[in-house]
Amino acid sequence: MQLKTLLNRVHPVKGFVYGKPRRKQDDSVANGFRIEVELDSRRGSRGLCSVCGKPGPGYDRLPVREFDFVPLWGIAVTLLYALRRIDCKQCGVKVERVPWCEPASKSPMTTAFKVFLSRWAKLLSWRQVSVSFGVSWDSVYRAVAEMVAYGLAHRDLSGIQAIGVDEVAYAKRHKYLTLVYQLNGGCRRLLHVSRGRSLRSLLEFFRMLKKAKVDYAQTIKYVCSDMWRAYLSVIAKKLPKALHILDRYHIVANLGKALDQVRAEEAKKLNKQGWDVLKRSRWLLLRRRKRLTGKQRFKLRQILQWDLRTVRAYILVEGLQAMWEYRSPQHAGKFLDAWCRQVMRSRLEPIKKAARSLREHRELILNWFRAKKQYNSGIVEGLNLQVKLRFRKAFGFRTVEAAEIALYHQLGQLPEPKLAHGFC
Repeated sequence: MQLKTLLNRVHPVKGFVYGKPRRKQDDSVANGFRIEVELDSRRGSRGLCSVCGKPGPGYDRLPVREFDFVPLWGIAVTLLYALRRIDCKQCGVKVERVPWCEPASKSPMTTAFKVFLSRWAKLLSWRQVSVSFGVSWDSVYRAVAEMVAYGLAHRDLSGIQAIGVDEVAYAKRHKYLTLVYQLNGGCRRLLHVSRGRSLRSLLEFFRMLKKAKVDYAQTIKYVCSDMWRAYLSVIAKKLPKALHILDRYHIVANLGKALDQVRAEEAKKLNKQGWDVLKRSRWLLLRRRKRLTGKQRFKLRQILQWDLRTVRAYILVEGLQAMWEYRSPQHAGKFLDAWCRQVMRSRLEPIKKAARSLREHRELILNWFRAKKQYNSGIVEGLNLQVKLRFRKAFGFRTVEAAEIALYHQLGQLPEPKLAHGFC
């Protein structure tokens, strides 16, 4: 079967015909040569204006351009075509629209090749993609960036009922990105990325929805977030009717930090006295008991037999776990109130500080029960793990723009341009 026949089968171009392929020596690509295929417009066909898309008479032709196509068996393939200029009655003299690349695009890559590279860029690092297919890192970056831009312009933002808000560090010195996810309807995707974790960062998300003509105040019913004050104030203002959920993930994490602070302070004092009962006990106390091994449980029982501040803090923190078994928000609220009263008499300042925070956000915590335990920030943290894996795979991004493009590309579930054939 000839290459021309294969091209007509996998990548037909309406209004154009493929010429005879030829081999050209090129030491800059893998295997030392490339395959060039000429394209020509069908006899009698009229070109389409790249602006309005209407047919018009030909004006003249530009010099022959090269368009990189999907490589064949590791051999670079290039399409050659001299673009016509169309004398459009509505737009004037414009370059014609061709089906293998975006209208009026100056990119040397075909749309099929961009989609091909962007799909592989979800599986491999961008550097690995560039090496595997004999292109530069910048070419992979531009391909991904154009596919992300297309996806953001054509995605469907209707039906968003539950969102999750969180921040992730993308560089040293406390540089953050605010991420907003959709959590409902079997669709868990990244909706928005903005720099920082301030009021303005989250407000950008609502401006984006407003620009897309989405009535977010009526459609969004559930919001999951942590206790960051900037997020709390924006959500209260923009989504007054939504159930704002602070779930067990962040609460348990904060209590774990408080417990570890008590342990560290007491362990330091005991070490000065020559007693190492709390040595190497950090994860014994923070890990759930059902996940401990037999040896770890034995050591934990040895620690719990002593009358220590750490032991009292551990018992208080473990006692709160029973609250998550309730179904009724009223009963859960009574349990939380009783637990906070007990903690405030404990003289354990780190645990008391965590209890004050729980009292302050009491209603937001109980919203998890009111939402029938459907949504929680554990889902958001799971998506954040994928974000961190993306950063780790890339060994860091030099610019914030590249990081944003990578996140939308990996987690945005963005639509792609329709192709006549799938190449991967």
